[in-house]
Amino acid sequence: MSDRVRRYTDLARIRSFEERYRYLQLHSSVGVETFGFDRWINQLFYTSSSWRRVRNEVIARDRGCDLGVEGYDIHDKVHVHHMNPMTIHDIEQGMGEILDPEFLICASFRTHNAIHYGDEKLLVKPPVVRKAGDTKLW
Repeated sequence: MSDRVRRYTDLARIRSFEERYRYLQLHSSVGVETFGFDRWINQLFYTSSSWRRVRNEVIARDRGCDLGVEGYDIHDKVHVHHMNPMTIHDIEQGMGEILDPEFLICASFRTHNAIHYGDEKLLVKPPVVRKAGDTKLW
């Protein structure tokens, strides 16, 4: 786990989607190796019954909403994001944090990529609130 431990308990106190994104932002780079030739270890983890069980629990807790924010429903595949990057060591040693909902959050594909690569332009924009008398289409 990284020096800065991100927790769902802390994230839940943040109201806005954008601030939640900033709390989770990792500033990684595209193409940086995470598991390299040991990617099979990570794939075994993500197909395990333990992961599927906790993944379903997190999706239910977050109601399938992006970063758990109501109104940001995910209409595609739901990614359950490890708020603290996972390592091979975490998987091999059975670190409880990688299966603890306290360290997991739902994210859309675009939001997940934005968290990892620090590009706010990838985030879905909030819906435009229409008011009586609006004459512009958008």
